[in-house]
Amino acid sequence: MPSPALSRPLKPEAFGELFPLFKSASPETLKAVHEATIISDCPAGRTVLMEDSWGNAVYLIISGWAKVRCQSGNGYVTLAILGKGEFFGEMAVLNESPRSTDVAALSGVELVSIPAQLFLKALFNDPQLHHRLLQLMVQRLKHTQTRFQLRNKAPGIKLVYTLVGLADAYGDVKGDAIEIFNIPETDLAAIADIPLPDVPKIIDKLTKRNWLTIDTHQNVIRLLDMKSLRHLSKLG
Repeated sequence: MPSPALSRPLKPEAFGELFPLFKSASPETLKAVHEATIISDCPAGRTVLMEDSWGNAVYLIISGWAKVRCQSGNGYVTLAILGKGEFFGEMAVLNESPRSTDVAALSGVELVSIPAQLFLKALFNDPQLHHRLLQLMVQRLKHTQTRFQLRNKAPGIKLVYTLVGLADAYGDVKGDAIEIFNIPETDLAAIADIPLPDVPKIIDKLTKRNWLTIDTHQNVIRLLDMKSLRHLSKLG
């Protein structure tokens, strides 16, 4: 579980700037949430949420990368990658049920946690927050539908679609490039739904075209030619 962090304090208005979920929330909601939230750190490799645990909070990522996973046989299958600004844990809170997945930190992650009852009260009292949550959940559903539509496409298209999506959602713009966390090949294979041996082969081809590079020192994937990558991802 996350441990308390001595992080910079967040101002109420920062919630609307850092987290898309709170972009349209009222000042009263931002103030109430700000007063009750806890900021914590979670080191790389640690489980943030445990499957089958009860939902007592909703979490938002200030910085870092995490993965959503579920148990499969003797191991885990990665379902999604989350980055800065993203939220998770809301399904168990809304459904008042045990969590159906784990969330584990890929890198060091800085988190904000919102107590479940406060989150539910904010949704009830703030129509704009309620509407925004529905919008973002619909976006997730559309993304899942697109992944399903790509299921029979070439592995290269599916992997590039995954990388472009992560760059658009969570990437850091560095000049003409966009950087994302150097996600392990096993996780990339799982979320792109391609065989694991195909991942390094595709990455090698993209590197030779100078469309991306992997910086192992900074532990990032640097997408260099977004125009070409976007074009390839849309061939599906």
